[in-house]
Amino acid sequence: MSETEQLKGWKEIPIGGLILAPGNAREYKTGGWRTFKPVHHMDKCIHCLQCWMHCPDSAIKVEGGKFIAFNYDACKGCGICAKICPKKVQAITMEKEEK
Repeated sequence: MSETEQLKGWKEIPIGGLILAPGNAREYKTGGWRTFKPVHHMDKCIHCLQCWMHCPDSAIKVEGGKFIAFNYDACKGCGICAKICPKKVQAITMEKEEK
């Protein structure tokens, strides 16, 4: 069977934006969309967690009330975390994604 024969037809593909099963968004790794990625500078971080509260993708991992890492599989590189980080601290910077 050729590759084009294996593709689904337009009638077989669900309409965009539908949630077909609860919790299925966890299956998608959207981090590949990034052009820039956030980089955390632990030595500057005051663990205010503003980044965590404002991240639209839940890409910031917190443990014991402290920032521990980014989930780069979920991070789309929007830069909100870097923008919201207190100016005096600047514990998050945006850097060009290297692939």
